Amino acid sequence: MIPISRGTSAEPVVWVVTGYRAGERVQIMALAEALGWPYQVKDLDYRPVASTLSLFRTRTRLGINRTGSAKLKPPWPDLVISAGMRNEPVCRWIRAQSGGRTRIVHIGRPWVSLEHLDLVITTPQYRLAERANVLQNSLTLHGVTPERLQAEADRWAPRFAGLPRPWTAVIVGGNSGPYTLGRKAARRLADGAGEFAAAHGGSLLVTTSARTAPAALQELTRRIQVPVHLYHWQQNDLDNPYYGYLALADEFIVTADSISMLSEACATGKPVHMFDLGTGRLAMRPQAEAGANDLRLSGLLYRGLMRWGHQRLSRDISLVHERLRSEGRANWLGEATATGAVSQLQDIDRAVARVKALFDDAG
Repeated sequence: MIPISRGTSAEPVVWVVTGYRAGERVQIMALAEALGWPYQVKDLDYRPVASTLSLFRTRTRLGINRTGSAKLKPPWPDLVISAGMRNEPVCRWIRAQSGGRTRIVHIGRPWVSLEHLDLVITTPQYRLAERANVLQNSLTLHGVTPERLQAEADRWAPRFAGLPRPWTAVIVGGNSGPYTLGRKAARRLADGAGEFAAAHGGSLLVTTSARTAPAALQELTRRIQVPVHLYHWQQNDLDNPYYGYLALADEFIVTADSISMLSEACATGKPVHMFDLGTGRLAMRPQAEAGANDLRLSGLLYRGLMRWGHQRLSRDISLVHERLRSEGRANWLGEATATGAVSQLQDIDRAVARVKALFDDAG
């Protein structure tokens, strides 16, 4: 490993090569903030050829539109934090320009060989082999902090004051890999969440997401019979109550297709119940009761890829579900709470420690 030389500066120079997908961007920024080091954000605008270049596992910036992207020029950083296949060639190009000095921290699933990255912060669904430069967290990184939750609680508590407590937040995702959230799953979710709230004499705080299909939203709206505050997700909406839900809900029901939403709910330290999008053989968990399932061709093809294709081409989020249950962070809706011990270190704390260790080792 080429040593770091920072002159008189006690802190590394950090570049954040932001994700081109919202979930990746959230994780990248969460780690950058948690490190506590100054950083520069490098937003990149990619050309159509970027995905093809990524497949060749090269190191280049040919895939970016330079007129629409942040400037990449000296002084070169000590650390680059990034995620996503299209960002990998650019991050490796940056390290080459630095003479091999720049450390690369990649979040999520890497496509390049692991020896080209200094640290990979990932989660179980990508099924990466155990290596010295791989950190296997239970959940994704996120921007849920006590300060943000308090601010959102102060903002939203008056708006929910008319709803009977306790409040159960229902966080709704959508189609993901082999799993489908259509009318049938939405009907089961509405009924199950409604029964849960009625049994406790409370209300539901329901939010959809960018992936929620209109048919699922319609079914939820029609089917829920208990007191409810229902938010229909809209892009760039400054009045989105999502963090208010996280701050104020007493318990959570989260559709188990979204690891990021599960991560954010678990970060509150409140009870989290996972909702299974499927039943019987199409369930997310083993030995689930049979029932009506939503079907889509791409979901069935993905199941075939998981079974017969190379593991690098798919992900298995059931591995995250199993980890959450074993650690006592979540249970399936309708079952007894899991009793596994929760790690004393949060995922973000482990990630920060591993990143800083790269520079401790550098001397």
